[in-house]
Amino acid sequence: MRIQLPDGHHRDLDEGATGLDLAKSISNGLAKKALTVKVNGAVVDLEAPLHDGDAVEVLTFDQAEGADAFHHTSSHVLAQAVQNLYPGTKLAIGPAIENGFYYDVDSDHQFTPDDISKIEDEMRRIIKKNAKLVKKVLPRDEAIALFEKKNEPYKMELIQDLPEDEPISLYEMGDFVDLCAGPHIPRTGLIKAIKVMNLAGAYWRGDENNKMLQRIYGTSFPKQEDLDAYLFQLEEAKRRDHRRLGKELDLFSFVDEAPGFPIFHAKGMILRNQLEEFWRELHEADGYGEIRTPLIMNRALWERSGHWDHYKDNMYFTEIDEEPYAIKPMNCPGSILLYNESMHSYRDLPIRWGELGLVHRHELSGALHGLMRVRAFTQDDGHIFMREDQIEEELIGVMRLVSNIYKPFGFEYSVELSTRPEDSMGSEELWEQATEGLKNALEKVGVDYKINPGDGAFYGPKIDYHLKDSIGRTWQCGTIQLDFQLPEKFDMTYIGEDGEKHRPVMVHRAIMGSLERFIGILVEHYAGAFPTWLAPVQVRVLPITDDQAAYADDIREKMHQAGIRCEVDHRNEKIGYKIREATVQKIPYMLVVGAKEAADGKVSLRTYHDGDKGTVALDGLINDIVEEVKERR
Repeated sequence: MRIQLPDGHHRDLDEGATGLDLAKSISNGLAKKALTVKVNGAVVDLEAPLHDGDAVEVLTFDQAEGADAFHHTSSHVLAQAVQNLYPGTKLAIGPAIENGFYYDVDSDHQFTPDDISKIEDEMRRIIKKNAKLVKKVLPRDEAIALFEKKNEPYKMELIQDLPEDEPISLYEMGDFVDLCAGPHIPRTGLIKAIKVMNLAGAYWRGDENNKMLQRIYGTSFPKQEDLDAYLFQLEEAKRRDHRRLGKELDLFSFVDEAPGFPIFHAKGMILRNQLEEFWRELHEADGYGEIRTPLIMNRALWERSGHWDHYKDNMYFTEIDEEPYAIKPMNCPGSILLYNESMHSYRDLPIRWGELGLVHRHELSGALHGLMRVRAFTQDDGHIFMREDQIEEELIGVMRLVSNIYKPFGFEYSVELSTRPEDSMGSEELWEQATEGLKNALEKVGVDYKINPGDGAFYGPKIDYHLKDSIGRTWQCGTIQLDFQLPEKFDMTYIGEDGEKHRPVMVHRAIMGSLERFIGILVEHYAGAFPTWLAPVQVRVLPITDDQAAYADDIREKMHQAGIRCEVDHRNEKIGYKIREATVQKIPYMLVVGAKEAADGKVSLRTYHDGDKGTVALDGLINDIVEEVKERR
């Protein structure tokens, strides 16, 4: 039989060959790492037989689907370990999640952190047996009887809720059996490193009317060094937590009186204003005009735009003159209203407008997370109105702008093309045209991308940018959306060269995304130690005694005249204490001045990253800082 591979090549295998046989035919190295296979788009066990003409991809831990199967198998190991240690424990569900897994259990034993090492040891004992994962399919009544005999009421309930024609599959792992659709990795011995992470409570099926179960979280990896690296990243993420650093660095805060609505402090506003100035500078250079549209518009507008059908559960409402209004969750309808205020010629297009627009979206209180998930945020929106023959050129221009904005922060990024979702509006033909437009622009620029099926906006396909920060985490920030739908809904037109009315095409795009969230990402990316151009305080002068107070003030004045944000620490403290305080505040430049420096007109320079740099001339240092800020290094 002939098997199709993802790269367009094929492999000829014997009838009855499995995914493992395919992996072996490619390389022994791949066979050792293979966990599952994707056959015609569906992920199945490595031992499942293949058929002639199948399109097959061998999955390892490096692919998300392979890692999911690895973690899912690990959750079965966790469940078996808990039942071995605490007989009578009943099992609920145990799925794979991002970076790990959990299992919900009903046990008379109240789990505490003291139990974690015991559970881990039992998991290692089970893994060492290297049991095979064997799939069994049973008739419905046999499966119910099996779990009734094992006194597993949650499994029985799950089976009873399945459709009558749904095959009931189980997985055996040595003497342990669990209800499961799979897929799983071939054997437990492939799990080389495990860690029980934490404990929590969870209602059965997420319903507070049901019993509260105990949830045990864990993670696992095929190599111990991978687990060590992951745990280090978690510790590093805690150290960089923007909520803690925002408070310590006096940037922003949150109060009970306004949950999900951040308060920016004076220093936080300096950081924010620097980002906005940077944004305006690049947009002006790219031919954008900056606009501002209303915060509140009537319900009829949101119904016409389609936001009402797709977003009303996340919108805030008010009433004006006994008419229903809504606070905007997006900026695009305001830009459309502005466009429609006047007639446009084909010569006017493209029209590029940028807006730092404040939007509000109702998030559940449990979903709020510092600046990363708020209820009011500023989108660095852009809307471009163009002719169809300008689509490719304009999309390429946006991609260039995206690169120019991310570059100074040192971000690497990956790109996804998200296609039509189920709840979309508009014709298949227009969706196909929009999707092809995005593909063509990506390929013209030479950007590597992957397809994210069904995750487009309701009005059009989109390109999403995922930033990688300094410790390897990814954040979805930028988006470019090509829209043929809203110009139709709002009857947008321009007068073409033929004197007739034509429909423009619209691009929606944000690059930082949410300005608040982008600031949170930057705080964690830099661990609060911002580059000089962004730092709220760029220089702090540290006089050793009161005798140097006047000289310190002169330095501050010179710095201010040069446009440098500088302050003086006049406190009656020892110089070592002042240096430590400035270091904790992550100030880029610390200038120590004593009697000798004052007499010579110099400063003793310390930097946050490099420490003591020796004595330097003040004028030269000022010039260096000005140049560093100008170049946004």
